Amino acid sequence: MGILRVLHPADLGGVPFTYAEVGATRDAELPAGYQHVERSVVVGSGPEAFERAVAAVFDWRMQRAVGLRVRATGPASEPGTVVVLTAGLPRPGYDIPCRVVWAQTSGDERGFAYGTLPGHPESGEEAFLVRLEPAGDVVFSLRVFARLASPLARLGGPVSTAVQRLATARYLTAVGQAARG
Repeated sequence: MGILRVLHPADLGGVPFTYAEVGATRDAELPAGYQHVERSVVVGSGPEAFERAVAAVFDWRMQRAVGLRVRATGPASEPGTVVVLTAGLPRPGYDIPCRVVWAQTSGDERGFAYGTLPGHPESGEEAFLVRLEPAGDVVFSLRVFARLASPLARLGGPVSTAVQRLATARYLTAVGQAARG
């Protein structure tokens, strides 16, 4: 799995996650033993901006904004959906497999989390949430716990961490642009 291979999402439905704390992005405290990232930013105001931001989260727009190619067995709004994100060129690209762990599709807070599958350079979980505050602010939040898992990612340690930070910034930007229309 990984570099120079093209994984098929449908083949990964029953593959186990690469970490034990499945669903822990919903917990008040993220699990120990991982790097944590928690970022929240106001991306807009009002119900229309909220709906646009939610659509961007559920249609994989954040991942595409980072430059990843997205192949999925279904929508991000369905737990169990497998997504293979590919960085780089189509054939010599690096496949990054994940599976949707949970999704919240109604109410004033909506979003989902996916967890890593074998072949992912990291091990852990990432959640993407959009919340409509009572005062009207639309807040996009990321919650991540992860550690480097693949030999290539560990070899590139600081570079791998910088890539994750850049992806986080671009996720925030993409959802903010979507909220503004």
